[in-house]
Amino acid sequence: MNKTIGILLMAYGTPRSLDEVETYYTHIRRGNKPPQPLLDELIGRYKAIGGVSPLNEITDEQARKLEQTLNVKDSRYKVYIGMKHAAPFIADAVRRMAADGIEKAVGIVLAPHYSTMSVGVYTKEALEAAEEALMKLHCVSSWHMEDAFLDALEERLREALEKFSEEERRQLKVVFSAHSLPERILALGDPYPEQLLETSRALASRLLIDDWQFAWQSAGRTAEPWLGPDLLVVMGELAEKGYRAMLSCPIGFVADHLEVLYDLDIEAQQHASQKGIHFERTASLNADQRMIDALVAAIHRVEREINPSGAR
Repeated sequence: MNKTIGILLMAYGTPRSLDEVETYYTHIRRGNKPPQPLLDELIGRYKAIGGVSPLNEITDEQARKLEQTLNVKDSRYKVYIGMKHAAPFIADAVRRMAADGIEKAVGIVLAPHYSTMSVGVYTKEALEAAEEALMKLHCVSSWHMEDAFLDALEERLREALEKFSEEERRQLKVVFSAHSLPERILALGDPYPEQLLETSRALASRLLIDDWQFAWQSAGRTAEPWLGPDLLVVMGELAEKGYRAMLSCPIGFVADHLEVLYDLDIEAQQHASQKGIHFERTASLNADQRMIDALVAAIHRVEREINPSGAR
């Protein structure tokens, strides 16, 4: 019996070059090629951040540090990366685990907050592949309230607040944000919005921040309504109320990628300049050791749930 425990680290994925953008976008659109104007716009966004997103490299580093941290006390873990929209895909990663003789595994998504339309999709695909491979896989549902995760975000907030003058901090709005999803998740009782507010409230409480709110960003281009208010709309409303300083804390994203490097650093920054607002954002966690520690804590929590006796 192979006693190695596999860890399936799941991430969104990103193109590795501009030549891969069309294939990537087509995969996101479930096999439907994007209209040329939308494709050109997406390629333009990648060019604006330097040609390619650093997400794949960051994910690789997160995986290396996760495996290293897990094996500090017990060298029996092996981490595999599975991507939702780019190779190595989730199902392929599961098949590789099975081929390596892995019989038991834990899956975790690099998204702290659970939604049936995000984390739920990853885990469904992973569990189906594991069932086919006759491998036992248990998945972390969410890890948005892990102490180490909150610790890392708290430090990022404190560092970002120092970028504002004392006068600006007297009327500063902190805006927490995450990727928007279609409004229909509300009718399903999806926990995503409330989990995001739980993280936001915890951070505001830690830093004694009273003047904060939540906004959504990076909504998809579809006919159905998406969750709002949008961060740019909120920024406009703040300007009308006389605010001249805004700190963005994108708690739904744990790494630098297009929705951060373009949507916030370029698009939101330009919008802020037009509105006369000093705009800053908290630095991404990327491979911060405390975020890795949060993943480890969540993984061990699932292990305890499925094996409360601690027997191996």
